[in-house]
Amino acid sequence: MVTPRTLSGFKDRLPREAIAKTHLLNKISHVFMDFGFVPIETPHMEYADVLIKQGSDEIQKELYRFKDHGGRDVALRFDLTVPLARFISQYKSKVELPFKRYAIGNVFRGERAQRGRYREFTQCDFDFIGSDSISCDAEILQVIYASLVGLGIDEFTIWLNHRQILNGICQHFGINDSKDITSTLRIIDKLDKIGQEGVLQELQQELGLSSELARNLLASTSIKQQSDSETFFKEIAYMEEWNESIKKGIEDLKALYEILSFLQMDQDTYRINFSVARGLGYYTGIVYETTLNTLKNIGSVCSGGRYDDLTRTFSKEKMSGVGASIGIDRLLAALEELRLLKWRASTSARALIVCMDKAYMHYAHYLAESFRRSKIPIEVYPEVTKLKKSFGYANAKGHEFVIVIGETEYLSKTLTIKNMTSGMQIDSVSFLKALTLMQEEKEEEIKI
Repeated sequence: MVTPRTLSGFKDRLPREAIAKTHLLNKISHVFMDFGFVPIETPHMEYADVLIKQGSDEIQKELYRFKDHGGRDVALRFDLTVPLARFISQYKSKVELPFKRYAIGNVFRGERAQRGRYREFTQCDFDFIGSDSISCDAEILQVIYASLVGLGIDEFTIWLNHRQILNGICQHFGINDSKDITSTLRIIDKLDKIGQEGVLQELQQELGLSSELARNLLASTSIKQQSDSETFFKEIAYMEEWNESIKKGIEDLKALYEILSFLQMDQDTYRINFSVARGLGYYTGIVYETTLNTLKNIGSVCSGGRYDDLTRTFSKEKMSGVGASIGIDRLLAALEELRLLKWRASTSARALIVCMDKAYMHYAHYLAESFRRSKIPIEVYPEVTKLKKSFGYANAKGHEFVIVIGETEYLSKTLTIKNMTSGMQIDSVSFLKALTLMQEEKEEEIKI
């Protein structure tokens, strides 16, 4: 006999959790569509040369790469952005630029499994391709904000930075080689994971920096916005004189803040943080990570940034892009821990129809079909059994009502409706009103 078990870092989802995840994905998809993003799909598996050398060295080590049955060198996608670069290069004549796409799908990374972090996980990506405008960066931030607010999350921070600022800081401290800069940013990006002493140790060991130089570098990359944007930009104005790279990065952030200041977004929601580097090597401009204020240790639940050179692997034509990805699995774990996950039932059906006699089974299905045509989800219990068993089934799945089709001494084919929350029996008119009201609330929730 084979012992039933799942691989480490992979996860089964029972109905209640799977329904909750579907519910969140539906809400997020509606936000994407509200901003004019259109869906695409790409395969889980790509030719390995599509994916290799696109992410950081760490990502490359985590790549699931193998030979398929045809002897081809293939790999499972580690994100949805690199496949997008391949997609847009392959189909650029068939889509309008700028191209606004969203994609929801599973990706694979052979990293160490931990809470909210799996080796197979779902990403919800949304991207602009084909425009250099800061307007695109601003809209990506609006989508992040609208998505989290739409999920009932109101205490979060979008941390902003610019890769040109980080590159400029490295150059200011004498780190000019592109590989050394990439290594420096990879180490800086670990600040929240290994702390300042851990970062200082790695900067000295891997890059050979002196203790003083490493501390000065870390001090500059640890700057966070604590005040309003106008005051903060005055506080860091001296850094613009260090080099053109830092100046360009700060100018872009100022332009972004100018747009955001006119929007109905909580101004304290987004803050500049020079330690945000984003581990993936393809980012070139503004980058961002989103953390939950009351659960910071779970990590970023939405990250992204601008990438100006990603399509060069597939095309000589340069196409700028900017986008972000919502880590729905990590977000689901966070919502569960914060008790913000509203979907508690393991079924989407509001009611269960139970027959006390096989002779009424045809009527049960007729009745259920009538409800469904009225957009009211309902389920038929498939067997004639004791009420205790069918009521137990309804309680376990989270049905709010049970409709019992039976007969009395005076009438055949009677309907008895029980409210499973209150335990009260109600008449059919009250039942229909209650179901209709709940369905209207559900449709309104989906619209939001």
